[in-house]
Amino acid sequence: MPQKPFQFLPSAVPGVEAMRADSRHAFGRHIHLQFGLGVIDKGAQKSASGRGTVESGPGDTITVNPGEVHDGTPLGDGGRAWRMLYLEPALVAALAADVHPCRPGSLFEFRAPSMRDARLAAQVRALFGAATRTADGPAARLQVEECLLQVLGRLLQPRDARPPATAATATIATARAMIDDDPTAPWSLAQLAREAGLSRYQLVRQFGQATGLTPHAYLLQRRLHHARRLLVGGTPVAEAAAASGFADQSHLTRLFARSFGITPGAYVRART
Repeated sequence: MPQKPFQFLPSAVPGVEAMRADSRHAFGRHIHLQFGLGVIDKGAQKSASGRGTVESGPGDTITVNPGEVHDGTPLGDGGRAWRMLYLEPALVAALAADVHPCRPGSLFEFRAPSMRDARLAAQVRALFGAATRTADGPAARLQVEECLLQVLGRLLQPRDARPPATAATATIATARAMIDDDPTAPWSLAQLAREAGLSRYQLVRQFGQATGLTPHAYLLQRRLHHARRLLVGGTPVAEAAAASGFADQSHLTRLFARSFGITPGAYVRART
């Protein structure tokens, strides 16, 4: 039986999702709500990130921060294979308090989207192995926490170490929060612009400058993540589409595959 292009593996620790992938798919611009941490096993890719366009090859560690707009296009004809862990922000925040005890209450992020560091890649592979070794029971959780602390100690930096937010970032915060709070609502551009104190044109332009996505594209991303949560919980695809604000199942399927490289139905099957 051929290997699935995307395979979700059972995780030994709550708040950690593990995935292996081997695909030629070119991902559209999208976001994740978790921290993403992985290693390229073979092949290479080019991707947009919050730090600009980067290229990653075999052995490179790749990361993405929650809400960071990124994509991914294979370099060459052979596609690429990678292993990835998605970490819930609450889990990272709890461990960051141990890694950086002198900065209580600070927000943290991964310092770079792609790194060529053999030792770091070995640590990420060890973390992936520990997280997916569910047969070890409670001992696996201990090993995962140890590996996570080692990796996060090398990767996390305070978010305020980056350049200060632009005026556009501050201006569209209200509109972005409205979408985040209720992504299934039928928001209009006029509503969002009014609450942000901008014209519709200003909102579209400044939202794109601050997030890398238009308000509509950002809303669709948040709806996709809402649908993913419903699918993981066992909601049928058609019901998940309707409950997440999509016109119909085909609308969800088309956008889901463009962002994540897999249809909703295949996503559910890959997790079983």
